[in-house]
Amino acid sequence: MTDNQKSVLVVEDDTFLAQLLTNRLSRAGLAVTRAADGEEALSDLKNAKPDLILLDIILPKKSGFEVMEEIQKDPMLKRASIVIISNLGQDEDMARGRQLGAIEYYVKAQTSIDELVGKVQQILGVSAK
Repeated sequence: MTDNQKSVLVVEDDTFLAQLLTNRLSRAGLAVTRAADGEEALSDLKNAKPDLILLDIILPKKSGFEVMEEIQKDPMLKRASIVIISNLGQDEDMARGRQLGAIEYYVKAQTSIDELVGKVQQILGVSAK
């Protein structure tokens, strides 16, 4: 990772989707770290300071909502922007995600990988490669 390279933490328990996102974001010039569950995500956040977190909600060990609650409690973890990617598309889920600090909320079934990568690049101010 270069000094000015933006970094993304992908928190996704679906191995295929996590790999696909990792590959596409890497090709877009971003440094990508992956976590398969909420506990691993929090551990990664203590060691690395990603610029953005792509966070699933339904995760093993700790849900995405629980991860966001922990981030809010710990001032050392608050720096990264959070974008939720989830199959939960109910209004109350989206409202809770935003209340906990998510800047965007995408429902997986309604969002293409291209859209997601483009949105991440836009949020981070990184031009498409």
